[in-house]
Amino acid sequence: MAGHPKPLLTAVFFLVLCGLTYGSFISDQSDLISDGVSVSKFQPFLRRAEVCEQTYGFMPCTTTALGNLFLIVVYGCLMFLSATCLSTGSDLLLEILGPGIVGGLFLPILGALPDAILILVSGLSGSTETAQSQVSVGMGLLAGSTVMLLTVTWGTCLLVGKCDIENSLAIDSQDTKGFSLTGSGISTDRWTSYGGIIMAMSVVPFIIVQLPQFFLSNSGRHLAVLIALIVSVSLLISYCLYQVFQPWIQRRRLAYAKHKHVISGLLKHLNMHGLGKLATEDGRPNFDVLRKLFKTIDENGDGYLSHAELKALVVGIRFDEINLDHNDAVEKVVKDFDTSQDLRVDENEFIDGVVRWLEEARGTKASNHAGSMKYIDDYHMQTRREHFLWGEESDEKVEGIENPRWTSFKAVLLLLLGTVIAAAFADPLVDAVDNFSAATSIPTFFISFIVLPLATSNEAVSAIIFASRKKLRSASLTFSMLYGAVIMHNTLCLSVFLALVYVRGLVWDFSSEVVVILIVCIVMGAFASVRTTFPLWTSFIAFLLYLFSVALVCVLDYAFGWS
Repeated sequence: MAGHPKPLLTAVFFLVLCGLTYGSFISDQSDLISDGVSVSKFQPFLRRAEVCEQTYGFMPCTTTALGNLFLIVVYGCLMFLSATCLSTGSDLLLEILGPGIVGGLFLPILGALPDAILILVSGLSGSTETAQSQVSVGMGLLAGSTVMLLTVTWGTCLLVGKCDIENSLAIDSQDTKGFSLTGSGISTDRWTSYGGIIMAMSVVPFIIVQLPQFFLSNSGRHLAVLIALIVSVSLLISYCLYQVFQPWIQRRRLAYAKHKHVISGLLKHLNMHGLGKLATEDGRPNFDVLRKLFKTIDENGDGYLSHAELKALVVGIRFDEINLDHNDAVEKVVKDFDTSQDLRVDENEFIDGVVRWLEEARGTKASNHAGSMKYIDDYHMQTRREHFLWGEESDEKVEGIENPRWTSFKAVLLLLLGTVIAAAFADPLVDAVDNFSAATSIPTFFISFIVLPLATSNEAVSAIIFASRKKLRSASLTFSMLYGAVIMHNTLCLSVFLALVYVRGLVWDFSSEVVVILIVCIVMGAFASVRTTFPLWTSFIAFLLYLFSVALVCVLDYAFGWS
């Protein structure tokens, strides 16, 4: 669960009270401080601006760099309070409704809301020239949030959620290998891997809007922005639809994986029944053994295997590692065998069915040699792994919720409070960043790229908390949230940004930021597409990627003048 907002609210209220006095105090100073020292000695941190207007008529007002730095801290804390309220409300909904659409869609949208609001207000303020200046705050926030989630937060979640890795799969709640770079890590399900692939694909609008600058052409920039906006909105809608239908698809894939595991378990059990091997030395089915097995299972000797007899066989195997509905499993086995569709299995149907199963198991292991039955054990381990990687239909829910209605009401209130705070203080924060940048000559991009994501990213808090549960399900939800949040940044937030650029006629000139976003998203997306288990050493790649991103932006901006 995310931190409770009450202590934060108290602290922020105190900071605002201090700011009401402190901001005015600084703005009204003459050229002398109390000890008579000239203010000029403290430039640029006490550099004066020409005009000071109080936000909303009562918020702190300052004309100095130091005063604006204080305001950035105050408004940053308020935005963090907004993010915390959104995170806490989202987690409460997650407890009640489960992760499905809530964890995959609702949480990422809410997580991107503060960023989207900041981007919106950064491009709506004042004249076109002012908006062009302040919109770099929004772009810095967009790039910084994306990079931080996929590097620092990603690596931290791996460190917090690491478990022992055995047979290329992390063992739930088992962490005995310490900080072993290869023997410790996390595993996620296949759907999380798909989320990483979708995240990498979501950078397409960035590529489209950047094409005119890539070809050094000033013509067509406005059209490129429009096309990128259409593509971005289309990707956002498509992702929302995918999240709506994904739980249904997931249940189908999980059911298929579970059925394959039942088949492999039955083959393993039958092969160890003591009547002989299921296949001969030359790899062909051992029909004598298969007939003996049929007669053993056919307890009443009527020449048919009934539903009850097959259920006794399945129950006797005891699939403890999966949550198995025995009646459903038997129905699927009967469906596999019962080619005559008379709801019972005769000897020929049983033999033909086992032969098909053996061929499927052998087909998964090209290296097996004739007469060896080891491929059955290998097939069983493979299907067990597939079952875990496809994930259960729903994640763990926190039990013991005494009053679901009150919890839902509280969640909605927190979500509304977080939204209102973000909407109220996004504009003052952007102004404070812009004024501080002007007073200190520090580019607004670096302030918004490094500092603002710390104040607006509630996904980091929720993700780290979920990762600390040290289970495959919680790890899958953690990284799904991170990938989903980045997808929302690349679609929802970018759509808001592109709409501002198009409607207000602003200039798209963010080559270095786009390059960083492309590199980080594609690298981490490719990482997710090729593996579902991440050893501990991969976290250091993520941390180094953050440092590389900051350094790359500095080089591209200052050495090559890309911005």
